[in-house]
Amino acid sequence: MDPQPQEKPGQQALLERCLAAFVQAGTIELSLDRLAESVGISKRMLIHYFGDRETIEEGAMSLLEERLRAQFSPASFPHAASLKTAVAALWDRTTAPTSRNILLLVMDLSRRAWNGSARAKAFYAEQQRLWVALLMNFHPNRFVVEEVLQLFQGAVLACLITGDPEPGRRSLARFFSSGNGGIDKPSRSKRHR
Repeated sequence: MDPQPQEKPGQQALLERCLAAFVQAGTIELSLDRLAESVGISKRMLIHYFGDRETIEEGAMSLLEERLRAQFSPASFPHAASLKTAVAALWDRTTAPTSRNILLLVMDLSRRAWNGSARAKAFYAEQQRLWVALLMNFHPNRFVVEEVLQLFQGAVLACLITGDPEPGRRSLARFFSSGNGGIDKPSRSKRHR
């Protein structure tokens, strides 16, 4: 078993700045020169701290996963909220102007997954797992949760393309108002026991 490389002083703060640069650009496809310029350090020092580009990207994806997990934790929603209420709150958070570049970065990672990147596929699979786990706190039926998630993700993609969150908001509202199997009832979640 290979020992974990020891973190250098300041490496975590530098990784935070790298993630901020990726978010600002809305892509992980920054050249090392552009990344170095964005974080205010030389390309040579980036390599000194991380060894290679893949390590920077891996660290940035892990940090992004942590941030997304914290932002979308079940505890950040009202106790006994319905799935409809939770999805409406998620929609507002996800389509807020401040979230746009994070969404673009996540889409960039999804594109990498489509193109075969094992790490990007793992990132995507983990995000899907976390979304389902989150929504299961608000409705006990996994099939309903997965259907809502697919609708939600399609609406987010359309919002990214058009810049208009209202059609997605309306589609989600229609879904919930169409009487989809008691979908609007709060779940008996274990999260607040």
